[in-house]
Amino acid sequence: MGAPDMDELCFTDSELDLHVRNALNAAIQGDCDFYNQLVAVIHHKERLSAEEVALLVTCLKAVAGAVSCIHIVHHRSLLAAILGMSLWDYGTDVMDALVELLVSLASSNGEYVDLCLEMLVVNFMPPDTPYYASNFMELLKQPRGLSKKTQVLDRVHSTLKDISNVVPLSPLRLEKILRDQMPKIFTKEPIMAMYVENMLRLESGAMGELVGSTVLVTIMDRLIELDVEIAWEDILQDDFHKGIFDMELEDFEGSADHIEQDGYELTREALIQRFFCGNLVAEKLDSLMVLTFEHLKSCFENGRLVQVYEILLQSFQKTVLTAYKSKFAQFVMFYACSLDPENCGQMLANALIDIFVGGVNPEWRMSSVAYLASYLARAKCIPVSFVAAILERVVNWCFSYCKNQDGDINPKAHKVFYAGCQATMYVLCFRMKQMLAVPRLKSQLQLMRIDDILGHPLRPLQVCLPSIVEEFLRLAKANHIFSLPETPDDHGLLESEHSRVFGGIERLDMFFPFDPCLLRKCDRYIRPNYVYWSMVRSTYDEDDEEGTSDEDIADAYDHGNGISIPDDGSDRSYDEGNSDADEFDCALDKMSITPRDSSHKFGGRMQRFVQMPSKIRPSMSPESL
Repeated sequence: MGAPDMDELCFTDSELDLHVRNALNAAIQGDCDFYNQLVAVIHHKERLSAEEVALLVTCLKAVAGAVSCIHIVHHRSLLAAILGMSLWDYGTDVMDALVELLVSLASSNGEYVDLCLEMLVVNFMPPDTPYYASNFMELLKQPRGLSKKTQVLDRVHSTLKDISNVVPLSPLRLEKILRDQMPKIFTKEPIMAMYVENMLRLESGAMGELVGSTVLVTIMDRLIELDVEIAWEDILQDDFHKGIFDMELEDFEGSADHIEQDGYELTREALIQRFFCGNLVAEKLDSLMVLTFEHLKSCFENGRLVQVYEILLQSFQKTVLTAYKSKFAQFVMFYACSLDPENCGQMLANALIDIFVGGVNPEWRMSSVAYLASYLARAKCIPVSFVAAILERVVNWCFSYCKNQDGDINPKAHKVFYAGCQATMYVLCFRMKQMLAVPRLKSQLQLMRIDDILGHPLRPLQVCLPSIVEEFLRLAKANHIFSLPETPDDHGLLESEHSRVFGGIERLDMFFPFDPCLLRKCDRYIRPNYVYWSMVRSTYDEDDEEGTSDEDIADAYDHGNGISIPDDGSDRSYDEGNSDADEFDCALDKMSITPRDSSHKFGGRMQRFVQMPSKIRPSMSPESL
């Protein structure tokens, strides 16, 4: 319908206010002539002249003054026209008149509150029209596009706050709308990113205390939904039974020049491209996690990270921890902990150990101890003294469990126990040298009943993941720290039927969720505070080759508080002869002590488990756990 004849609607502002009221009342009686003209003015939005814009603004203001006359049934077409307007389609004069009308409408009758809130939330994003669909990204690169975005979103957020001021219960109703309007996972990345950006703006704004928890939980839920949508087949394209990158460290142990020029750089780019090229879900998840990281960083700078983290931790325990196929979303927790390890980091570790020690659901307990072990091993910022204290709680639980058991191996019946044993060995593979470098922690480690646990008739060494057992035994023997049984040279003890049964198709015991993150954008946030296996391995290799004193070991770490990691900004350059830098950069894609899958085909030939320091495969998918 075109715009109405301007000559027919030539009124002063006061006359128009009166006519609007009369038209609304007349429409209820069946006289809809002027009412239909009013609806047509509001509905018309294409190529508005200056006079038409002025008329539209006047009509919106007149309707705002007559909201008490609006009936939700008799004036349905008028309400539909108003609520169907998009702030993105108009200039600032129309925007201001429209949001003023929305506040008046919401405050006049409780029936309109949800409609007004939903209309504002829909304006978090541009309308789904061909114009915006084809030009959205280009518009945001231009000053006028950024200006339009600012004009719209500033008004959206201020209007939501205005409505909450006049309708105190509106934030409770807004929470459901925010969840319902959250874009589906197949929505294009820029649109979903803008919605999440606005949700985070709500969380940090004046309404944060009212809707912040809902915002954070909803975002974490969406991250998990995107995460599990990424099939591991998308990553393991060539052979699902291989690791993420089917390579061993020896494949790259040529000269530094060869790795840097021909082998490593080209291979790394090809492998990253293999995962990301065309994987829109992974790219979307990557972008949304970066938005979340930036929000967490802002919260930390404003002194409110702990408050936000407490909400995230509750969400993590309900969704991420129990998600069967979570691959990357958990790094939101890792990054938050890296910002404030003293508070957030210890909160995470304590929550996980409490679930493991006192939980009821076996699978959740196994998952929690896997998360705990992975975090203690990988978080550079966690003091080794705290690692030792948490590890001691795991060991004490395992020892208490052993005292009440006199049976033989039973992987299914004692799976929580075996998960605890494996977690202990996993952490020590990364942290043993640090503990041994501090006399007090060395004594603490020696007093733990690890010998009794691993030598118990339940025989965890025959059940736990062979590559972890093998590396742990090698380190324990080299450092004369535990009295443990010898392992046959052919590894038959380690690669037993029991270790295969313990894992099976759903081997949560092999899941170490903080193995290197493959999301390209997230890497620069995670890397500076992350411990790669190559860094730990280098200290072991030096010790094996030359012999290393406790003082030397301590110097290799941050005074016993963490592994020293070189600064690795996005503009980092490498010296051609710097093999340490090469190894560090290789670590993201190829270093993990969680091994490649070796048990998908139980009836076929088992592949040989490899020693972690010499042949290291990246982490397995949860399907292989």
